[in-house]
Amino acid sequence: MIEKNWTANEKKTLNEFLRQKIPELLEGEISNSKIRRLIVSGAVYINSRQCRIPSFKINSGTAIKVLIDKEKFFFEKQPEDADFELTENDVLFEDEYLIAINKPPFLPTEQTITGQRKNAHDCTVKYLWQKNSSLRNPPYVGIMHRLDRETSGILLFTKSRSVNKDISEMFKTRGIKKIYRAVCTGKLPEQKEFTVENFIARISPKSSACKMGIVPESRGGLFTKTDFKIISEKNGFIQIDCQLHTGRTHQIRVQLSSMNLPIAGDELYGGIKSDRIKLHARKIEFVHPVSKEKITIESEIPKNFFTEKSVAPNASL
Repeated sequence: MIEKNWTANEKKTLNEFLRQKIPELLEGEISNSKIRRLIVSGAVYINSRQCRIPSFKINSGTAIKVLIDKEKFFFEKQPEDADFELTENDVLFEDEYLIAINKPPFLPTEQTITGQRKNAHDCTVKYLWQKNSSLRNPPYVGIMHRLDRETSGILLFTKSRSVNKDISEMFKTRGIKKIYRAVCTGKLPEQKEFTVENFIARISPKSSACKMGIVPESRGGLFTKTDFKIISEKNGFIQIDCQLHTGRTHQIRVQLSSMNLPIAGDELYGGIKSDRIKLHARKIEFVHPVSKEKITIESEIPKNFFTEKSVAPNASL
C-alpha cells in the first residue's frame, strides 16, 4: 500500500491536481480515466474526508491524501498479453503527420497504470525512434482513439501535434468512417442489412471492470447508431460488418448482444467461449487534414478469424 500526502498551493480541480502528482508517485504516465477511477473508488481524502468527486475544487492549503494498493487496484493480470514488436509489416499507413498500425489482439492501446505491460502506443514510439535514431528524445505519438485490448485491427496515431485538433474533430463528428468485422452466434437475421439505434451507458460500478448496457436517455443513456451488414453464415456463426456512426464504449458489443447476436469470445456480453473476442477493425476512410486527399486504410481479416476451431474451441459443432 502506498500512502502519499500533499498540500495544494493553487486552485484547481482534484482531477487536475492528481494528474500532475500521480505519475510522479508511480514513475510512469497515467491515463486520465485511471485517475478518475482512483478518485471514484474512494482512495482519495480531502482534509481527512473521503472525496469521490473528480471535479471537486481544491484551494491553496488543501490537504490531499491518496492510498494506492497497486497490486489489488491497478494491476490487471493478463497472462495472454501479446509479445509484440512493431515492424514495417505492421504499418498500414505512414506519412509526415500520421501512422496507422495493425494492432494484434491481447495488446492494450496505451500504457496501463503500472506501466509494466506492453502496449500499442509504446511499440509505435519505439518503432519510430529506431527509424530515426538521431533523435535525442522519443518521437511524439498522439493517441486519437482506442481499441479494446482483445480487438485487433487498425489503430491510427498522429505524429505531429499540428493535426491533433483536426483528427480529434473527425472522430467526434464521424468524419472518419470506421468498419469492423465481427463473428457472432445466434439466429440469422431476416434482413441482410439493418441499423440499430439505442441509448447505452455504464451499468457496472465505476470501481470495477467496465460493462455497458441499454439505458434510457432519461437515465443518462447516450445515443448510439451502427449499420450492420451480414457477410456470411456457417453452422450458426455469422460474419457481420459493423459501421459506426457514434463512438461509445463497447458500442458494437452491446448492440449486437441486444439483438441476440453476441460476439464470439465476448463472455461479458453473453458470447460463447473462444480464443479471443472476434472483433476486428478492418477499414477506415477519411480526408487527410493536410493534403485533403481521401485516405483509405484496410487491414486483412486475421487468419483463423472465422474457423470453427478458433470461434468455438470448446464447442461441439
